[in-house]
Amino acid sequence: MASLVQPTGPAHTRILSVGAARGDLDVPNDDLVGPIDSSDEWIRQRTGIVQRRRASSEIEAVDLAVAAAEEAIVRSGLERSEIDGVIISTISNVAVTPSMASLAAHRLGLTPAAAFDISAACAGYVYGVAQADALVRAGLCKNVLVIGAEKLSELVDPTDRSISFLLADGAGAVIVGPSDRTGIGPTVWGSDGEKWDTIRMTSTFDEYRNNPGAVPWPTLRQDGQTVFRWAVWEMAKVARRTLEVSGVEPGDLAAFIPHQANMRIVDEFAKQLKLPESVVIARDIEMQGNTSAASIPLAMHALLEEHPELSGGLALTIGFGAGLVYGAQIVEIP
Repeated sequence: MASLVQPTGPAHTRILSVGAARGDLDVPNDDLVGPIDSSDEWIRQRTGIVQRRRASSEIEAVDLAVAAAEEAIVRSGLERSEIDGVIISTISNVAVTPSMASLAAHRLGLTPAAAFDISAACAGYVYGVAQADALVRAGLCKNVLVIGAEKLSELVDPTDRSISFLLADGAGAVIVGPSDRTGIGPTVWGSDGEKWDTIRMTSTFDEYRNNPGAVPWPTLRQDGQTVFRWAVWEMAKVARRTLEVSGVEPGDLAAFIPHQANMRIVDEFAKQLKLPESVVIARDIEMQGNTSAASIPLAMHALLEEHPELSGGLALTIGFGAGLVYGAQIVEIP
């Protein structure tokens, strides 16, 4: 019997480049406070958000994904024929199937690249990078485009005080490729399905379809205090474990780029991890809002725009959200 051949790839990978696309509309707190009987001050104190970027009605999440990817491709210096994998993390696809990734790959001129979507909410970007890293090192792909893309404004109930004022639209993209050194550390990831309904849809599409007029369009809702406690205490443990398995001390980091869920969570993280003042902390949420799977690459892109000297340094990235799912890894900043 013939022996099967198993491909192998390079020993190491890194993020080659990053691209971003943000919603075209600036939406300040004052535009949202009426339906939730709140104030600009309340939102700022609770979340740290001053405004969020949202997209016009004619712009879909895939449009944002393609725009972010175009920048990442150009910055990578790669030919499009060298990119043979596309992963998009999203909860914003307008169709259950086919995938957003297959359409984006076509529009980007990447056919016949392998293309698929993943659903891991706010941890989705980290999950995508973990899979891209594994695909390249296994020899299944040469270079993989990873995109987090969301249009969460379509899942908002303007009267909901738990999450509506947090949500925003945007896409962030990176290209993962081979390297002569370790540029992506071990991924620490997992899930806690016992808290599955802590961040949830208000109804299923089946309930919406079978009760016309009685059940409103499904939107996002969360149990804010439960999510806050879980993120602060449990995710700090995940971040510390990621440092440990990567052989990195907090002082070795150039940047900390957590999911932009809430400024209070970001600040509490930094305190729990005892990060030195030399570590630059991403606080993109202030002017962008929470973009779920897109938030980490968007925040990385913003940090590099403001602090280009961070390039080549190490960043701790951690995503966490609906599921509840989480993932963290230390990467070399492109």
